[in-house]
Amino acid sequence: MKKTRAFDPAESRPTVGGRIFTGLIYFLLYLPIFVLIAFSFNASKSRSVWTGFTFKWYGELFRDSGIMSSFYLTLILSLAAAAVATVLGTFAAVGFYGMKRRWRAAFLEVNNIPLMNADIVTGVSLCLMFVAGRAILGYELGFGTLLIAHLTFDIPYVILSVMPKLYQLDRNLVDAAQDLGCTWLQAFFKVVLPEISPGIVNGAIIAFTMSVDDFVISYFTAGSKIMTLSMRIYSMTRKRVPPTINAVSTILFVSVLLLLVIINVRETRQEAAKKRRQLN
Repeated sequence: MKKTRAFDPAESRPTVGGRIFTGLIYFLLYLPIFVLIAFSFNASKSRSVWTGFTFKWYGELFRDSGIMSSFYLTLILSLAAAAVATVLGTFAAVGFYGMKRRWRAAFLEVNNIPLMNADIVTGVSLCLMFVAGRAILGYELGFGTLLIAHLTFDIPYVILSVMPKLYQLDRNLVDAAQDLGCTWLQAFFKVVLPEISPGIVNGAIIAFTMSVDDFVISYFTAGSKIMTLSMRIYSMTRKRVPPTINAVSTILFVSVLLLLVIINVRETRQEAAKKRRQLN
């Protein structure tokens, strides 16, 4: 009978060649971004010759009324979409959790469709739906249609962030709260909500990030009267790339990077706190 060899963690460590190859891939992925960040501080408009360090383009960026109006619109839209998606996604996750396993699995598969679907397909289909609705109801494409479009891909992220926390929840806690006189709603707010709050916060941050970053779906559902920041950047690059594009792209990159760091730090602290509770 053939013996099974014990797993050795040292054997799974990457080789020197593997580390070099991985480092080369990351270098090629992030080199264009670092070049963009560097030239956002270039004193001239040249995109290839460095002439000196300056913050001039950032000053011009904040004086540009078109960019700033798109920035405020994107900020309001992202905050509104994240807030609504967090509420709807949390209650949807609780509803999925209360279902039987086969029904829960079916609904979660449906929930994954907007995440796996191509943005261009989602954008075109929503555009056709809004145009058909406009012919019947007489509304115009604008902030409302843009908000609904963002909710279609924000809510699934919230659900996927909350569901793992619900799986970790001890159902006996809810039963005990109801035995002690709480209604289901009181038990939800006093027992369930504090337990799943880390997942809710992570889902809200991810939803906000996805709304800020979106271009394709927004392009098809915003109409002709408003422009998000990503749409404004696209319209500015049709003729030539002004230096202010480097500045606004740098701000977006740093903002998204900070949000990702916050999410990862939160998850790391949550895992560490969970391990401490298990040891105690």
